[in-house]
Amino acid sequence: MFEIIFKDLKIQHQIKNSIKHSYIRIDRDSNITLKTPKVSKSYIHSLLLEKEAWIRGQLLKNVYNPPIYLTIDGINDKKGMEYLTRKMDYFSNLMGLSYSELKFRKMKSRWGSCNSKGVITLNKKLVKTPEICIDYVVIHELAHLKHLNHSKKFHTLVDSYHPNSKEAKDILNRVVFS
Repeated sequence: MFEIIFKDLKIQHQIKNSIKHSYIRIDRDSNITLKTPKVSKSYIHSLLLEKEAWIRGQLLKNVYNPPIYLTIDGINDKKGMEYLTRKMDYFSNLMGLSYSELKFRKMKSRWGSCNSKGVITLNKKLVKTPEICIDYVVIHELAHLKHLNHSKKFHTLVDSYHPNSKEAKDILNRVVFS
């Protein structure tokens, strides 16, 4: 891996002989990585010229929506799981929806899940997020008991119990655990 300076952008370039196409990735900390097969410098320059507006747009998103760093100390905290259970019971009663079982586990890419048997699983890390996010995930998973999809009816149901669902989703998409 080596660094390319393109205008005012620092880009980490990786040459991967095992790939056929070029990829540009911008992480939450605004690090730019370009992965390509072995290609010419002129190809890289023209690719970056073509994608410059997109790259700058993604970097701007990171400026206005910076990552939220949370620590995961005490993630197995019994009180945290009890708190999430109380939230689930509260919204379950409010929405008139019953789940068959509630589970907790560490998940890498999801905040929760609900299956067709009514089993809801919540990410243990959820307890470390702001309350607006906890409420959103709980309502979202309960809504799957009625709609096992992400249809318009599903989102209408979620929004009727959590009018700030867009804000909660934006926060959850920015969360990074350290």
